[in-house]
Amino acid sequence: MYVSHLSLLDFRSYASADVELEPGVNAFVGRNGRGKTNLVEAIGYVATLGSHRVATDAPLIRTGADRAVVRTRIVRGDRASTVELEITQGKANRARINRGQQVRARDVLGILRTVLFAPEDLALVKGEPDGRRRFMDRLVLMMPRVSAVLTDYERVLRQRSALLKSARASRRSSGSSRAEGAAAAELATLDVWDARLAELGAEILSLRVQLIDALRPAVAAAYEQVSDADGDAEITYRSSLPALTTSNPPELSTGSGDNFTDVGQLRDLLLDALATARPQELERGVSLVGPHRDDLVLTLGGLPAKGYASHGESWSFALALRLASFRLLGGDPQNSADSPAFWDPDLGTDADPVLILDDVFAELDVRRRERLADLVLPARQVLVTAAVPEDIPAALDGVRFHVEPGTVTRD
Repeated sequence: MYVSHLSLLDFRSYASADVELEPGVNAFVGRNGRGKTNLVEAIGYVATLGSHRVATDAPLIRTGADRAVVRTRIVRGDRASTVELEITQGKANRARINRGQQVRARDVLGILRTVLFAPEDLALVKGEPDGRRRFMDRLVLMMPRVSAVLTDYERVLRQRSALLKSARASRRSSGSSRAEGAAAAELATLDVWDARLAELGAEILSLRVQLIDALRPAVAAAYEQVSDADGDAEITYRSSLPALTTSNPPELSTGSGDNFTDVGQLRDLLLDALATARPQELERGVSLVGPHRDDLVLTLGGLPAKGYASHGESWSFALALRLASFRLLGGDPQNSADSPAFWDPDLGTDADPVLILDDVFAELDVRRRERLADLVLPARQVLVTAAVPEDIPAALDGVRFHVEPGTVTRD
C-alpha cells in the first residue's frame, strides 16, 4: 500500500496543503521548524489515531482554528480509498471513508498501516514502561476491533481507580455507621469493576503476548542486521499478574508451558490477582494489577538494555523494534507469507505498511544510516524528513519536496 495524496486543513502549522505522493521514496527537506514532521505526523495519525509527538489532539489544530482536517488517498493494489479525519476541539473526532456518511474515527483503523521511525524512539530503550506499552498497543491497534477494547479498558481503569481513592478515604474516616455503609457499597461496586477490568485486560494481555512471541525472532534478526551483530537482542513480556509482591515479576511467554494467550485463563488469573492485591490497592488508592502495569523487557547480551546499552547499541535496538514491526505487518517479502495472518487472515497481498523515517538519519552514524537505508529500500513507500539533504543516504533516491513555513513544493 501507499499514500498517493495528502490534504491538510488547519493541521499544525498548515492553513492548507495538498501534496501528491508517489510509491518509492518521498523525501521532505527543509530547515528545522518548517513543518516537515507535521506532514508525516498527519499520515501517521490516519493510521493510528494518535501522534508520535504529543499525547493529546489539541496541539494538532492550528492556532486560532477550532478544527483540523486530514484527508488521504490510500492505494492498495488496484484499489484506492479516501479517508478523511476531522479533529475537533473538545468534541469527538469524526471520519469519512470514500466521502460517504460520517463514521466513528476508530472505523478507519486498518485502512492505512504505517511504521514510523523517529528520534523519540530512543525512549523505547532508555525511557519508562509507558512508552513501551504504547509501542505494543499501537501495533495491536492494526486490528480495528482492538481500539474499542483499549478505549474501554482505559475508561474502566479510570473509574476503578477513582473508586479505590474514594474507598481509601472512606476507610480512613470510618467510625460512623454511615461511613461504614458507604465503604461497604464501594467494595460491592469494586467487585463489578474488577470483573470488567479482568475481561478487557485479558483480551489486551492475550494480544500483547501473541505480539511479543511473533516479534521476538524478527527483533533478534533486525538487530543483527542493523548493528553488524554487536550482541544478542531479546524481548520478553513482563506482567504484573504472577507475583504482585515480588520486585522482579516473572515474564510471560507462550513458550513457558502455560497458555498465556487463552483469554478465559487470563481473565481468571486477573480476577485472582485483583483479589490478592485488594488490601494493597485499598491502602494505596491505586490499581496495581493489569496491562497498564506491565512492561516490555529489552535485554542485550543477557543484560538490561536500559542502563547497560551504549548510545549506539540503544539506537540499534530501537531501530530493530521498528524494523521487526514492519516485517511482522507484512513488509518483508521473506516473511509476507506468514506475517499478515497474525493480524488478519484476509489481509492478502499489497498490505505492507508505509514506512516513515522522521528526521532519524540525523541521529545515526554513517554506518547505521547506510544499513537502515538498505533495509527499508524494498518498502512499497518510504517517507523521509531531513533538515540537511546530505543526511539522506544515496540509496534512498526518489521524489523530493522542499518545505517552507506553510508551503510544500516538489523539486
